Amino acid sequence: MQPKNLLNKHIFFSTCLLMFVVTIYGQPITYNNTSTITSIGKQLQILEDSGENYDTASILNAKRFYQSKNDVPLFPVPNVNTWCRFTVNNNLSSDIYLFIEHFNISKITLYKLVNGKLIMLYADGNSIKHSKDNSLPSYISNLNAQPETENVYYLHIESVHPVVLSIFIGSYQQIQEQVNKQVFVVSAYFGILLSIFFYNLFLFFVTKDNNYFTYVIYIFFLGLAQLALAGYTFKYLWLSYPSINFFAVPVTSSLATIFGVLFSLQFLRVSYYSRIIYKILLATIFFSVVAIIASILHLNKLSYYILDYNTPAVGIFIIAAAIYIITKGFRPALYYAVSWLFFLAGLIIFSLRNLNVLPSNSFTTYILYSGSAIETVLLSIALADRINILKRETIVLQARALETSQENERLVKEQNVVLEQKVDQRTHELKESNTQLSVALDNLKDAQTQLVEAEKMASLGQLTAGIAHEINNPINFVKSNINPLRLDVKDLLDVLNEYGDLHKINEESTYKKKLSEIEKLKKQIDVDFVQKEIDSLIVGIEEGAERTAEIVQGLRTFSRLDEAELKTVDVHEGILSTLVILKNSTPYYVTIEKQFNAHGDIECYPGKLNQVFMNILTNSIQAITAKPEKNNPETIIITTKDIENDHMQISIKDSGIGMTEEVKHRIYEPFFTTKEVGEGTGLGMAIVFKIIQKHEGHIDIISEPCKGSEFIITLPHKHPISDHL
Repeated sequence: MQPKNLLNKHIFFSTCLLMFVVTIYGQPITYNNTSTITSIGKQLQILEDSGENYDTASILNAKRFYQSKNDVPLFPVPNVNTWCRFTVNNNLSSDIYLFIEHFNISKITLYKLVNGKLIMLYADGNSIKHSKDNSLPSYISNLNAQPETENVYYLHIESVHPVVLSIFIGSYQQIQEQVNKQVFVVSAYFGILLSIFFYNLFLFFVTKDNNYFTYVIYIFFLGLAQLALAGYTFKYLWLSYPSINFFAVPVTSSLATIFGVLFSLQFLRVSYYSRIIYKILLATIFFSVVAIIASILHLNKLSYYILDYNTPAVGIFIIAAAIYIITKGFRPALYYAVSWLFFLAGLIIFSLRNLNVLPSNSFTTYILYSGSAIETVLLSIALADRINILKRETIVLQARALETSQENERLVKEQNVVLEQKVDQRTHELKESNTQLSVALDNLKDAQTQLVEAEKMASLGQLTAGIAHEINNPINFVKSNINPLRLDVKDLLDVLNEYGDLHKINEESTYKKKLSEIEKLKKQIDVDFVQKEIDSLIVGIEEGAERTAEIVQGLRTFSRLDEAELKTVDVHEGILSTLVILKNSTPYYVTIEKQFNAHGDIECYPGKLNQVFMNILTNSIQAITAKPEKNNPETIIITTKDIENDHMQISIKDSGIGMTEEVKHRIYEPFFTTKEVGEGTGLGMAIVFKIIQKHEGHIDIISEPCKGSEFIITLPHKHPISDHL
């Protein structure tokens, strides 16, 4: 074979081999130690392994790799399982490092193809527990690329979060400069947030305005969400608990959204200006809560889906609400609208970068931090402006209050003159009214006196009728014995007269004849019977006199003419004397039981206390007689007993018709009566109540309809007034 042909064959085979390598492994990345790190996003060949069909052995024969067209490949749907393949030509002798800027990736594994096998160089991710000496939140690995050689690498990405693959290669110094730039931006951002946080927290404690409190919580969760997204929370807060990273970003982002909306509702007073927007924003809070629950339940796909749509919607609706409220004249809403416009603009630019619509550079990478920082600063200005507005409103209100006070003072002076005239007129009217009231009061006292006297007269009439009947019985008995006694005495006198005539007779025959006539007369009038009858009549008269004396004594005990003075008397005697008076009005079928167990002596006003017994016992008798169906016997039980604190309890219980609750509550009201018109004055129990009060005691009633009534009187043995005498 000719040399020329041999050379052509070598060129041909070399060209084919190069085309084969390029076809399999993609366009090689040539590293020439440029001044900055190199983005390799477009040099990646990507295979999305959603079915988890490949491992380190089978991935080498995979045919479904496709060439990336974006500087920053984006995998927006959670549960990412992707293989990336790239080739690096190291034209220099220095080490080359792989740098992945986005931290929110569950697991990254870097392999190098060596002798037809994949050798793992690096494994990391926020689902892996880290040691304390890990200094950076980004992913950095030495590629171990041999100088002047072509090196093939496989990168396996697994994540339960959306992945933004900002991937670079460069020297460690170049990567360190990039990381320092990132740390500087993040530090500046969080320095601003911390300043605003503590400033507004201080204002909250000073002003006690809840707007500041809500805003402080919003700043807290906003900063926490950004820290979680940048990887700093995992590094500095829960490095030993990587499982928290599963839901850290969606939960903190949702909480920031919730408190951002709550602050907007509160600050803009949305419910006052627009109920529709208010309800819409409440709905966004609901969706944020659903996103939190979904993430906690390991449904990150649903959680991120809600965040992707709900967060921009919140920004749009808050801006719309602010613009609408600006038209209503609420000036702080202007700052609010501008602040959210900056935040929304940053969010849109950042999203467009992730969608590869805008290029990936420092501006598009850190615009979200800038927009968020500007938003928080402007919101603080809006809050401060709101304070100034409130101060101005307070000054205006104070000025108006002063004007109102001065006007009121003038009106008061004018009204004083009118009031003085009206007061004089009213005073004259009141004097006339007082005169009329005095007359009416005197008339009322006279009427009261007459009513009390009427009640006394009614009681006196009842008393008189009873006494008359009681005295009439023994008197009639005495009277009925007088005529028979007179006749018996006349017969005895006739016999005695006949015996007297014997002294005038001298003749024996006439004397005997007269004796015979006297014997006939004695037989005729039955002298023995007359003597017995006279004894019987005298006994009857004696009993009638004693009964009359007993009634008079009972009347004296009941009436107690010395009732105006405290006396120590036996209560039982007063009860018994009252029963004597009421004996005539007590029906035959009523049995009165007396159970006197107390020590009867008590300091009281005897006549008034007897009036209490009279009124209660009279009511008991009337309650029994009013029963439509009567038992045999009906009873009135009078019980006395001593109780604690040197008091006596007197119970008068009847088997009458009883009382309803309404009657029980009104029984002591003057003029209240359940009797027919003309049968009672309604003052009996009112007088009872006053008398017991005068004795420093009290009265209780136990009663139910058809079950009788029990009046329980409690009195001190020693009247308190006597302690002061």
